[in-house]
Amino acid sequence: MQFIVQGYPAYAYSGGVAFDPKLPAVVMVHGAAMDHSVWQWQSRYLAHHGYAVAAVDLPAHGRSPGVARERIEDLGAWIVGLLDAGGIERAALVGHSMGALACLAATIAAPQRVGKLALLGACVPMAVSDAFLGAAREAPAVAFDMEAVWSHVRNSQLASSAVPGAGLLNATRALNDRSRAGVLATDLNACNTYRPGEAAMKALSVPTLVLGGRRDVMTPPKANKALAAGIAGAKLVTVDAGHSMMSEAPRETLRALGDFLAA
Repeated sequence: MQFIVQGYPAYAYSGGVAFDPKLPAVVMVHGAAMDHSVWQWQSRYLAHHGYAVAAVDLPAHGRSPGVARERIEDLGAWIVGLLDAGGIERAALVGHSMGALACLAATIAAPQRVGKLALLGACVPMAVSDAFLGAAREAPAVAFDMEAVWSHVRNSQLASSAVPGAGLLNATRALNDRSRAGVLATDLNACNTYRPGEAAMKALSVPTLVLGGRRDVMTPPKANKALAAGIAGAKLVTVDAGHSMMSEAPRETLRALGDFLAA
């Protein structure tokens, strides 16, 4: 499914079902140097159970051309532009990692367009180590290895997987390899510098879910808890997974999202 957002084509996966803007809309946003495929299990289920799903590729990611945005606020504006392009008056925004920050920024900028907000693998601020930032700039292959290892718990690294036949560490590394040159560094810097401000966070009144992995070393449980505490009425749920909860705990992640969206 293609939209035109801010003058450029933008790809979104609709879960194998034609997108119907009359249904409750769910926009799903991936993390740094990733694409729509990180949502493959959750997006397809939701699309076949009463939702209009748009799992997007952000600019310069996946099948979407254009230039990677240097600021999370600009990604938030792009999401609002996607809603306009798709004729979506109001949507649930579901984001993972950098995508969670982008969804948060979109909600702060246009709260009237957001019915619900789900933040997976997220914290604010989302500090990125100097070593990781430096590797992303100077030695991308090393940075991709860092991301793949840190995104997964030890069981996944040993090829144990909740998805039969899938080696999750290798799958993440292969997905990284498809990303465009320089995108990881741009994405990580955007995460590292985003500061929405305490007042903006406290002003949020959108029903919010913070979904964390109990063994996440990139956005750890303590940081998930602090994020939820900073948003009025936010619900905190944890699953037994690392940062890549959508693939490490696909059923549990879907259950948490499904319950939240249906509530």
